[in-house]
Amino acid sequence: MSQEEDPRDNEEEEEEEEVTDLRSSTVCTKYQEASKIVNLTLEGLVGQCVVGARRIIDLCRFGTTVMEAQAGKLYTKKVNGSLMDRGVAFPVCISVNDVVCNHSPLSSEELEPLKEGDVVKIDLGCHLDGYIAVAAHTLVVPPPKAEGEDDKPPDVPKDLCHVSVAAFHAMLVAAHSIQAGKTNTDVTKAVERVANHYGVKPISSVRMHQMKRYVLDGVKEVALKEPTPDELEEGEEKLPDCSFEQFEVYAVDVAMSTGDGKAKPGALRTTVFKRNVETNYRLKMKASRYVLSEVDKKYPTLPFTLRHFEDEKQAKMGITECVTHGLVTPYPSLHEKSGKVAHFKCMVLLLPSGTSRVTGLNLPSYFTTDTPPDEETAAVLKELEEIAAKKAKKKAAKKKKKSGK
Repeated sequence: MSQEEDPRDNEEEEEEEEVTDLRSSTVCTKYQEASKIVNLTLEGLVGQCVVGARRIIDLCRFGTTVMEAQAGKLYTKKVNGSLMDRGVAFPVCISVNDVVCNHSPLSSEELEPLKEGDVVKIDLGCHLDGYIAVAAHTLVVPPPKAEGEDDKPPDVPKDLCHVSVAAFHAMLVAAHSIQAGKTNTDVTKAVERVANHYGVKPISSVRMHQMKRYVLDGVKEVALKEPTPDELEEGEEKLPDCSFEQFEVYAVDVAMSTGDGKAKPGALRTTVFKRNVETNYRLKMKASRYVLSEVDKKYPTLPFTLRHFEDEKQAKMGITECVTHGLVTPYPSLHEKSGKVAHFKCMVLLLPSGTSRVTGLNLPSYFTTDTPPDEETAAVLKELEEIAAKKAKKKAAKKKKKSGK
């Protein structure tokens, strides 16, 4: 007698698991569209960083508006009665001079407007359906110009040029090194090689992270430098080894200093936080309960700024108890007062065709140095130039074919 099938096997079809990594072409598209929004927003902000034209808070609001407006134009069809989640994945931060990152001021605590020569670090992130794109960029505020005059490049000190070139090259080399089969140690060594060549220090508190859907800082991390024995004794953590795999996504985050590279929280209020979803606690203060309720409703997984709360006063009062009991993680504004700082960040997709860098702007042309890159870095930069030239040629040919010329 032939063996009969177990009837339970056909009771119901097992639901197919949703693919949330780069194996899915839909996921790829969402990452790429979010990346276009991030690059567009960065370009817009760079153009807004002029003498006295805007306050820092105005720049933050401008960037937020651009990201939300551009994201709102995409995926407008409702699914199961709801629009796809989209918007800001990391609040727009404008960090000036010795402030390295995470400065997103409240309206009640605004600093003075930008002035000529200010070193501005822009950091931001956008998501479509939880698929996140991030980038950071460093620029110098140019001199003011009269109507009808051409743009004047800023007068940039040599040490700032030096550290900016070093940080940008380190970001490109790191992005190139993040390939399937390689390790985080490989990337750290490459970043340290570039820093040592230019005589600057990586800021050790800045790290690169794997990103996943709704996850900005995944388990896999990359350090910019290996901690020394003294630093380990002082409590600095050595990251566990990890390997990169195809279909992963990484934020390639590099900050460097002409000083000691030890960035620390300063006097500026911390305004950027992220919910710790694993932690719960019965809060005592009414203001704290208000904050947690708003966070759970509007920002359950991604970082937010207190500026986005309708009641800013209540938010400032309530956030402290939330931090004390581990309900949210603070992102303090970090300062590096021992030297000049540059910060660049891009994002890479580990595709079957290779590693693809999808966010980040070019290095401003006024950042130049007489020090040529080391041999390994020069080889990587040449390879990247050749890849970019091939892409540009292919794009031009496609455009020509489309126009019928």
